[in-house]
Amino acid sequence: MASPVVEFSEAPVTEHDADAVVMVIPLVSATAGDEWESLPGLRESLESIGFTGAAGSYARVAVPQLFAHPVAVVGSGAGRDAASVRNAVGVGSRTLTGFATVAVALPFHQTADAALAAAEGAGLGGYSFASFKKEPPKPRATRVVVHAAAAVPPEDAARVRAVIEAVALVKDLVTTPADALGPADMAEVASDLLTGLPATVQVWDETDLAAGGFGGILGVGRGSVRPPRLVRAEYAPDGATRHVALVGKGITFDSGGLSLKPAAGMVDMKYDMCGAATVLAVLRAVAEIGAPVRVSAWLCLAENMPSGTATRPGDVLRIADGTTVEVLNTDAEGRLVLADGLVAASREHPDLIVDVATLTGAITTALGTRHAGVMGDDDAVARYLAAADRVNELAWQMPLPDHMVDELDSPIADLRNAKVGDPAGGSLFAGLFLRHFVGTRDNTDGSGSRIPWVHLDIAGVGMNKGAPFAFTDKGPTAATTRSLIEFVLNEAGR
Repeated sequence: MASPVVEFSEAPVTEHDADAVVMVIPLVSATAGDEWESLPGLRESLESIGFTGAAGSYARVAVPQLFAHPVAVVGSGAGRDAASVRNAVGVGSRTLTGFATVAVALPFHQTADAALAAAEGAGLGGYSFASFKKEPPKPRATRVVVHAAAAVPPEDAARVRAVIEAVALVKDLVTTPADALGPADMAEVASDLLTGLPATVQVWDETDLAAGGFGGILGVGRGSVRPPRLVRAEYAPDGATRHVALVGKGITFDSGGLSLKPAAGMVDMKYDMCGAATVLAVLRAVAEIGAPVRVSAWLCLAENMPSGTATRPGDVLRIADGTTVEVLNTDAEGRLVLADGLVAASREHPDLIVDVATLTGAITTALGTRHAGVMGDDDAVARYLAAADRVNELAWQMPLPDHMVDELDSPIADLRNAKVGDPAGGSLFAGLFLRHFVGTRDNTDGSGSRIPWVHLDIAGVGMNKGAPFAFTDKGPTAATTRSLIEFVLNEAGR
């Protein structure tokens, strides 16, 4: 994971030992004159180049009265909240290259929350992948020191570092080419990444999956020469009273199967395992933080390929709970592997289930590329949305309309996996399909109420194909990772 090491210092930033400085500036026109008194020459330098402090703005300036080293200024806009600082430092950390160590100055943002947000923005924006390029691009900083007005509590600093590492882990896994990260590789990586932490890992290979009746995962993976896997990781600290189960879609490459995608549609389909990468990273972060909440993560791993052994349109698969599914579209495969994962997670009767998946193109049509689609039980969804708001990730609740349930019916099986030729409400159809496999609280006769459940469709937000913004570069975004960590940590206190 190539994110900078982030540290804190109470020393004045003028005493830094870094190679360059990133300074966060609010709107210059709205900043009182006395706030500039300790910064001789800065305002004049900014005005000389027309720097206004607008959100997302970036410039290099010379301030010889303050610093002998290069200075980059980043605008936080009208807001002085944590989100504005996080985004501004993210811009600076992402844009300023060629310096090994960078100091972050917050002369106008003196709160502890601002210092923590600056550290997070620096770590997120400073990420870079270990490139396959013969000549890699100019490196970003490997060490960032945030100069804070007061001491940062060690537990808060540790939490920020865990979040930065979790986001970097998702990006690393998603960026790795599919030829180097098949289902078995991903299962091995999961075990390696949790070594040394208070976590356990169990892996089902193709033989175990057949014995367990996991027909969804097997059906999706049977067209590939690389067999599927189901991974269960668990962090279960003593005294935990809440159990959150996370289920992630892990299609390590999605060709569409026999319902083959067009060539352009296959580009970047190594990223179809974002959900599995996310739940693994979230569990790892929670274990590193040592939160008093039990977390299980289910990684549903398969490669969806066309071949003589692949599932055909019209075939019927049997999910682990006995439900039969007519596969009308082999490119609607994520819901099939998640069905097995949801059944397996439900058997342990957790207090809450969250599934994460790059599931439908329809969610991008509905919400664009910045808002994650959220479905599920209203109370649980509300808690997730509140967590997302606290970390400044965009998300929007979508309905699960009762009038669409009948559309799941198949004439020859219990369910069908797709509405071929009917694009209306595609994301909602997928959400209703998944809800069918969420079990009940009752362990005896199945008559209890359904386990609270949240479904995150991250197909639109998991990959940024446009221009970089804030701390988000072009490429994998690790969207919902920070929200889920916040959400799970908050569940620990319920």
